[in-house]
Amino acid sequence: MKTYVPKLGETASDWWLVDATDLTLGRLATVVASRLRGKHKPTFTPYLDMGDHVVVVNAEKIILTGKKPFQKLYRRYSGYPGGLREERAVDLLRSRPERIIEEAVWGMLPKGPLGRHIVRHLKVYRGQAHPHASQNPQPLPIPDAARAR
Repeated sequence: MKTYVPKLGETASDWWLVDATDLTLGRLATVVASRLRGKHKPTFTPYLDMGDHVVVVNAEKIILTGKKPFQKLYRRYSGYPGGLREERAVDLLRSRPERIIEEAVWGMLPKGPLGRHIVRHLKVYRGQAHPHASQNPQPLPIPDAARAR
């Protein structure tokens, strides 16, 4: 009996919609990363892009628990001397909340060419409106454990 190995064109990519209102950041990121990777499909292959597209709306309503809003730092480096910039999570949540979710999900994806390809299937938006209505995204079921209490 031969082992079945799916080919790239054989699997269909679905579109999922997630409302981030009152969801904990890390718990939401694990669910989204798993969908992007395709781990929910029986044909999951670790070295292929088997995942779906995920649209996250209401990114500004995400919940950071404990002291994370004030203690967690997001760093970026321009490559030039003195080009290291740090921002607290509370400030980033105010200015660019999409970035917090993108970085949390990126941290859970494989690094390298496959991960860079998969992360392009993540779309994060600040408000309720998004330009992907024509793809007819289905609501992604989020476990109750991800909801902030």
